[in-house]
Amino acid sequence: MSTLEVPVLIVGGGGSGLAASVFLSGHGVEHLLVERRADTSRLPKAHYINQRTMGIFRQHGLAGDVAELAACPEQFGTVRWQTTLTGQGPLDGRVIHEMDGFGGGALRGAYEAAGPVLPAKLPQLRLEPVLRRHAEERNPGRVRFATELLSLTEDAGGGPVTAEVRDVDSGEITAVTARYVIAADAGRTVGPAIGVRMEGLPALFDATTVYFSADLSPWWRGGSVITWFLNPYRQDLSSALIEMGPTWGENCEEWGLHLPLHGIDRGDEAAVAARVREVLGLPALELVLHEVTSWSVEAVLAEHYRYGRTFLVGDAAHRQPPAVGLGLNSAVQDAHNLAWKLAAVLSGQAGDALLDSYESERRPVGQFNLGWAMSAASHHQVVVDAAVGLGAHLPPERRTPAFLSYFSPTPVGAAQRARAAEIFATHRGECQALDVETGYAYERGALVPDGTPPVPRAPLGDVHRPTSRPGHLLPHAWIERDGRRVSTHDLVGHDRGFVLITGTGGQAWTAAAEAAAHKLSVPLSVVTITDTATPTEAPTTEAPTTEAPPTEAPPTEAPTTEAPTTEAPATEAPAGAEAPAGAAAGAAGAGAGAYCDIDGVWQRLRGTASGGAVLVRPDQHVAWRCDGEEADPAGALTEALALVLGQRAP
Repeated sequence: MSTLEVPVLIVGGGGSGLAASVFLSGHGVEHLLVERRADTSRLPKAHYINQRTMGIFRQHGLAGDVAELAACPEQFGTVRWQTTLTGQGPLDGRVIHEMDGFGGGALRGAYEAAGPVLPAKLPQLRLEPVLRRHAEERNPGRVRFATELLSLTEDAGGGPVTAEVRDVDSGEITAVTARYVIAADAGRTVGPAIGVRMEGLPALFDATTVYFSADLSPWWRGGSVITWFLNPYRQDLSSALIEMGPTWGENCEEWGLHLPLHGIDRGDEAAVAARVREVLGLPALELVLHEVTSWSVEAVLAEHYRYGRTFLVGDAAHRQPPAVGLGLNSAVQDAHNLAWKLAAVLSGQAGDALLDSYESERRPVGQFNLGWAMSAASHHQVVVDAAVGLGAHLPPERRTPAFLSYFSPTPVGAAQRARAAEIFATHRGECQALDVETGYAYERGALVPDGTPPVPRAPLGDVHRPTSRPGHLLPHAWIERDGRRVSTHDLVGHDRGFVLITGTGGQAWTAAAEAAAHKLSVPLSVVTITDTATPTEAPTTEAPTTEAPPTEAPPTEAPTTEAPTTEAPATEAPAGAEAPAGAAAGAAGAGAGAYCDIDGVWQRLRGTASGGAVLVRPDQHVAWRCDGEEADPAGALTEALALVLGQRAP
């Protein structure tokens, strides 16, 4: 039996595990990933990549490759309800209601203001190979599919974790010793082995999805992330149709159809195909069935996210209804939060207390997301039917008359449609929930609260209010230097540690950062953003488009205020990276190293005076801020950074 020693063992090669591998490589952390399957997902499954996840992909040089395959909001940013796909009757093929969703249509401006990249639509079937390729390229030989976990044991005295893994094909067993384990296996193996307890509702209801290929171009209206069919004749034919690519729009080849299969054996391909044709109203449709999956919709959350040296991410930590598309996105965001903390601890820059902050930060977000998805799913099941006039106790013989009344060209029909439109508008809590997607914040953890109250959140999650309050995502603003425009998010590279952002009056913070970095042996960059352009600066350029793969930004020239003797090895930014791999250390003031806040957005959102400072973590969340009135900037910054990193108890 061979042996292997690695700092981190990742169990699971789905979306969260592969993302964790990419992120750890970006932070220079050696690791091994094992996945019992021979390949990535065969099923489309999750298909919406929200704005925050795309921003994380952008930071780690993934967004360009994802965007190249994905649909952009113009191609999917609508949610639609129809009676049927097609048919000859007066109620067939009728649009009941449609609304903008997920950054499409009138929502585009709000999403553009919230981040440097827009959401995308790419099913896991096509996303996971992208993640796997990057994971393998950045960690050669250490991303092993067809390798299963046999056992996992943690030393009771606080020592490393020992595991045995087996190559499925050869049967060869390897003993692995790791300082930490990331469980990204959807709770299949690690959870039972270490006694993870899942709280909540493990079986809400059963769902069935049919994946198939067919040419629906003569009848399909593209542009919808999901089309709900409320059949006007039979409840059992109501369903939901989703484009799965690889071509987007009317020429889409592959589809996912959520539908009930009452009385049909899912293994009877002929019967399933017949039901698909019946639901679509196309009795002669040629189709190829790929898979029929029946799955249990859950609403469960792990009692803890950390068990000793093991950390749960993704479905191993939380499983919720698919409404709002929070499952895969939360999983990637879990891995993003954890990766930089493991890197800081393994490099000696942080104490073990920093790893405790993973649970204190991510579990409340997981709990919120679970509740939000539950609420959205319940709302959709009950309220949408009621909007059309169906009701929970409507007898079958009244179903068609209800639809005839809804579409009636009479004052009564007009009133019914107007009332329905107001009810449908409440669906924005699911398909326009920008603040739920990107506005989550941490109230306690690796941050230093400044005593300000939480920012009020819109009840339906559709209004995002960016803020530099500690725990929140760094506000996005376009800034410029030497004629090049970047986002404030681009100042925080995946391999450059912490960033301190100051303004025109913040000269003292450069020296303070040097002192703090030296004392704590932590990499720390200083960036100056001035309020206005200086005469020496070049003309501005247009902001990069958010749908096409972003172009690679030039490397920054100015040195960072780092403690190079203790900095963990930094990996090179991958070819085609979308954003600068770190911030330039600009001199305080309007010098050549400073960025300019041309349109005033940063000045409005920074939450400090021009002489203040905002300390940003490697995951782009604000760790601490100071308004500028500080007698001892070096002492204050050193204290804050030590608290964040767990080098000092609060």
